[in-house]
Amino acid sequence: MAESAAADYERVARTIRYLDAHWRDQPSLAALARHAGLSESHFQRLFTRWVGISPKRFLQHSTAQFARALLREHRAALPTTLDAGLSNPSRLHELIVHAEAMTPGQLKRGGAGVEIAWGVHDSPLGAAFVAVTPLGICSLQFADSAAERRAARERLRDEWPASVLVESTARTRRAARAALGTLGAPNGPLALHVHGTNFQLKVWSALLRIAPGSVTTYEEVAGSIGQPRAVRAVGSAVGRNPVSVLIPCHRVIRKSGELGGYAWGLERKEVLLRAEDSRRQTEDGR
Repeated sequence: MAESAAADYERVARTIRYLDAHWRDQPSLAALARHAGLSESHFQRLFTRWVGISPKRFLQHSTAQFARALLREHRAALPTTLDAGLSNPSRLHELIVHAEAMTPGQLKRGGAGVEIAWGVHDSPLGAAFVAVTPLGICSLQFADSAAERRAARERLRDEWPASVLVESTARTRRAARAALGTLGAPNGPLALHVHGTNFQLKVWSALLRIAPGSVTTYEEVAGSIGQPRAVRAVGSAVGRNPVSVLIPCHRVIRKSGELGGYAWGLERKEVLLRAEDSRRQTEDGR
C-alpha cells in the first residue's frame, strides 16, 4: 500500500514539475500521460484523484498565477490579536484540540508516562505517518520512503522524548482514515494532541483559523498574534507544526505570491491548495 501511494505521488509530483516548466506550451493529455508513463485514461483518473481537478483545469493557470490569484482574491481575514494560544479543549474547523504550553526545558522532558501508537498508512496524499496518544493525533507526517519513515519516527521521538512509542497500525488506522480519507479534508470531528511553546501555540491557532480555500502570509500571521516583527519566528513555528494538513501550514504563502517552502514537498502543497480551492468553488456554485 505505502509503495503504491509513493509511486502514485511521485508520478503526480513529476507531472506538476513538468507542467510548471511547460505550461506555456499547453501540453496535451496524451503528452502528459506519456510523460507519466500511463495510458491517457489511467493518467486522467490518477491526476484528478490526487489534485482534485483535471489536468486541463490545472493547465489554465501556472503555479505562480494560481498562488497569486489565491492571495489576491481569497486571502483569509485573520483577527487582529488572537487569544493566548489554543484553548483546551476547543473546536476549530471540526477539530477538538488538546494543547499543552510548555517551556523549552519542559518540551525536552515531554511525554513522560504517555504511550504513543504510530503507523504508516496509504492516503490520497501518499504514505502518511500517523501517531496518536489517548487524547488524539499528535503527529501526521508524509513519509513515502523507508528513510522518510525513519525520519518521521525520529522527529516523533524528539517531540515526545519521555514517551513510550509502540508501532500499531491497528490503533492508528481509524485516525488516519478520518484525517486523510478525503484529499485534504478531514472526515468529521477529530481530536489533536499537541504541545509547544506559548508562541508556537499562538501561531498554530492562527493557522487553524484560515478557512479551506484561503491563504495568508507569514506577515499576516505575525500581525494576527500581535507580534508583527516576528515574521521569521512565525516561519519557524509553522515549520514545527507536528500535525500536517489538520493544522494547515500549507495555507501560508509568501507575500510575493510564491508558494514558499513546505516540509512535505511543494507539489504536495500545491495539490492541497488546488483541491481546497476547487471544493470551495464547487460549494460556491461556480
